[in-house]
Amino acid sequence: MTMPTPTQGVEVADGIRRNWVRVAAPKNEQWTTAMDGLDKLKIVEAALPTPGDGEVLVRIDAVGGAFKSYDIQTDKAIVPCSDMCGTVIDAPHATTTTTTTFAGEKPWAVGDRVLAIYMQTHLSGPPREADLSSALGWPLPGVLARYRCFPASALVRAPAYLSAAEASCLPRAAAAAWTALPLLRGSSSYPPGPDDDKGGRTVLLQGTGAVALAGLQLAKAAGLRAVVTAPSDELVARAREELRADAGINHQTHWAWEGDVLEATGGRGADVIFDVGGARTLAKSFGCVAFGGRISCLDEGNGGEGGGKKEAPAPGLDVGRLALKRGVTVRGVLGGGREALREVLAYYEEHGIRPVVDGTVPFKRAGEALERVKKGGRFGTVVVTMEEEEDDKGGDGGDKKEEEEEEEESKA
Repeated sequence: MTMPTPTQGVEVADGIRRNWVRVAAPKNEQWTTAMDGLDKLKIVEAALPTPGDGEVLVRIDAVGGAFKSYDIQTDKAIVPCSDMCGTVIDAPHATTTTTTTFAGEKPWAVGDRVLAIYMQTHLSGPPREADLSSALGWPLPGVLARYRCFPASALVRAPAYLSAAEASCLPRAAAAAWTALPLLRGSSSYPPGPDDDKGGRTVLLQGTGAVALAGLQLAKAAGLRAVVTAPSDELVARAREELRADAGINHQTHWAWEGDVLEATGGRGADVIFDVGGARTLAKSFGCVAFGGRISCLDEGNGGEGGGKKEAPAPGLDVGRLALKRGVTVRGVLGGGREALREVLAYYEEHGIRPVVDGTVPFKRAGEALERVKKGGRFGTVVVTMEEEEDDKGGDGGDKKEEEEEEEESKA
């Protein structure tokens, strides 16, 4: 959304010609939910936020589809969604520095393109329990709005080479994938792979949601092998053809896909597994993880796409015994902090990685985007854009009228 078109004109007083512009205050709109069903989402008009001490006001340009589960109901409406790319429009007291980290960064200025971190107080290192209370989308209001204030320290610069829609895919998914892939950060906690090089290490990505595809892109940029599971042959083919996955498995037709993963890795198993299916897939992840490997449990935001929709959870799963049997590390990954996001953005830029946008939906129809995420089977991120629908813009009528006027002038 751009700033509102000003009313303008010309006046003459005392022989002096003056041009004048009157700018109406921008209108803020936001979607709200009590987490009681996507059919009850509603759009409401709200006051334009005023930045407080240490805050900046951001015009939100695109919202990426890191949508939280709607299983928990609340007694008050909240703005959903956590990932966005926006533009600073007011920064009266803002600075990106804190007393302990990020010294030396330039203060935010009007016009800067920014991303917001998922947990607003999670600046570096592993998250603290207290950081959970600063998560966007719940318990803090999210970003499915036209304008929002953010703490200056909770923002990072958006990559200049990406569009707003592309950049909005990154805050939670890319930071989570980066955190889940310590192989990229020079971790020595893994036993030697084949030929003791990165090319012999394998990452297993479950599903084709935002986090899984971010992990796939990072893995391939680092020279790792990548195996993908997906709910259709079409999505498997896209992962292989478009993102260079080394192997793909349709988990709807190959229920025992852990055997396929072992076959694809020569019996060794995957060094890192992105497990997004929870109880439905964890037993299978243990069945195909390499000795000394790592299982990162992540949330794709729609209940998990790693297993078949009719696949039942494994009963009585003894995680401790399975971890000991294979020397496996199992870790829940909530996302990444500001430091992790800045690191992964630099990696994206170094390798020219462009996030995968599954599709875009205009702000007025944002509920459709959430429905698409909930349905599953997507390839990348569903993005809500702030562009008005064609009817709201008046279609192409304005351009057409100008063209007709130009034709008349040329004839004259």
